Amino acid sequence: MTTTVAASQYTTTTISTAGFALGLALLGAELWRWHKGSKGAGPKGAGPDAGGAGKDPKALIPLVFGIVCGILMIACPAGLLGALAGFLRWGGNSVGDLAMKWLTGAPSQTLGTAATPRIDQYGAIVVTAVIVTLWLLRKQIAKAIKGRWWKGVLIGCLLCVSTGTAALIAQQVVEGANGLGAWAIGGLAKGTFV
Repeated sequence: MTTTVAASQYTTTTISTAGFALGLALLGAELWRWHKGSKGAGPKGAGPDAGGAGKDPKALIPLVFGIVCGILMIACPAGLLGALAGFLRWGGNSVGDLAMKWLTGAPSQTLGTAATPRIDQYGAIVVTAVIVTLWLLRKQIAKAIKGRWWKGVLIGCLLCVSTGTAALIAQQVVEGANGLGAWAIGGLAKGTFV
């Protein structure tokens, strides 16, 4: 459930230890796939790094972009994006809790109710432009890239609601979107560069 703290620039959201663990597992699996690269691209016996796209930083772009989009969705406390982020977080908490109970027998606990930064009217410009662009280009994007992007969105929604390093990254992403939107309005729309 996403609620807005009155007279504040933060959104209060909750993540469970199981949801956080699921986000970490997804991130670890995607980074492992990236590290190993594609199977069978190299000749037999050529070594573990003969896999083609392994360790190519460009291969991480869809995942990282998805994480950024997930963080920005959490920063939208209302509207369709905020509702979708809440649904993804609820699903991640539920699936993670089920997996944790089955694997360990221990139920998950609330990791914490963290206050995530909220986009302002300028950041909303950036988020809207990104989402509309993705919608218009959806037919031209390959399925594999879409899959990595969606995994990144889920990871961003699950990991940014914390008080540690993930929260620090989320704060930088949201403040960056707010700053980029303010620059776009001031510089591009009004012609006043500060």
